[in-house]
Amino acid sequence: MPAQTTGHFTFAHWEERPVSPSEASPKLAHASVTNTFTGGIEVTDTTCEYTIVYVTEKTGTFTGMEMLIGSLDGREGSFVVEERGSFDADGTVHCVFEVVPDSGTGELTGLRGTGRFTAEHGEPSVPYTFDYNLR
Repeated sequence: MPAQTTGHFTFAHWEERPVSPSEASPKLAHASVTNTFTGGIEVTDTTCEYTIVYVTEKTGTFTGMEMLIGSLDGREGSFVVEERGSFDADGTVHCVFEVVPDSGTGELTGLRGTGRFTAEHGEPSVPYTFDYNLR
């Protein structure tokens, strides 16, 4: 039976650089990000890499991979999630993420799961929900 956990994360660092020529439209960019998770997922300084497509200056989509090393509801280990999302003109970010199969280590070996978050522009703390199974 799946378990559900919740919590918050904060952006610890965001470094973005353009990948496409400056006059190109849509614009392609790459971002290296670190986040800190609290709640059911306890992780300090994740490693996250995003590819971003700016359809306009304020709207677009992204994909990314994020490595989390810490704990999930008290179980120690690491896992990687694949993230897919979009951002609106008002700065709201919508994202779903899924555990990369076989990426769990330690007490998180066999982890499967999906999660989601909506980040409102300017809010320092973002709530997440994560549904998972440990096999």
